[in-house]
Amino acid sequence: MHAVWDARQLTRFLEEIGADRLYPYFRLAAYTGARRGELLFLRWPNVVLEGDDPHLWIRGAAVIVRGRRVEGTTKTGRVRRVSLDPGTAKIMREHAERQAKERERVGGSWPLGDWVFRMEMGTPLRTDLPGELMRSTFRRVNREHQVLPPIRFHDLRHVHATLLLLDGEVVHVVAERLGHADPSMTLRVYAHVIRSQRTSSASRFARIMGEAQSAEE
Repeated sequence: MHAVWDARQLTRFLEEIGADRLYPYFRLAAYTGARRGELLFLRWPNVVLEGDDPHLWIRGAAVIVRGRRVEGTTKTGRVRRVSLDPGTAKIMREHAERQAKERERVGGSWPLGDWVFRMEMGTPLRTDLPGELMRSTFRRVNREHQVLPPIRFHDLRHVHATLLLLDGEVVHVVAERLGHADPSMTLRVYAHVIRSQRTSSASRFARIMGEAQSAEE
């Protein structure tokens, strides 16, 4: 596994890339832990942005096979529901509005399909474009000294999971968000994070008991 950013580094990256039209793609990756191919496959009918329970349905993935885009099931073959925070839902609504304007400009040559992420002319998003944008961002930000350790796009998924686990989220919830077939896989991949949580659990329990005792006094 490559370097895993902390929350401060992730925030800095999202700020640096915030003006790009692909910012919603990176925001969704960072805030859901979805795989690259799952976001490339994502359709608007599977994105619920209104109401008090915004979420998306991960139903498939897009990959490149012998130079051609191929769409199929998710890595595990399962469909999953991933909740969205209000801030991300707002960004995705703005993305939908921007895409509608692009479609209006392109007119009748806009390709059919409900893809959430497209090129400006409407074709499905180029699979290598997010990685290229990340690398150019690292070169710009780290020009004088390293501010952001370079990572792969896939590592945003690890950042999502690691930050949740360090904050005390239960393993099976993280596994469900990531689309792991079994929480035991999450336990194996993030064993180092879970070990660090064990160290703090004793102090956490003592703090809880201390607060309870103080309340009784």
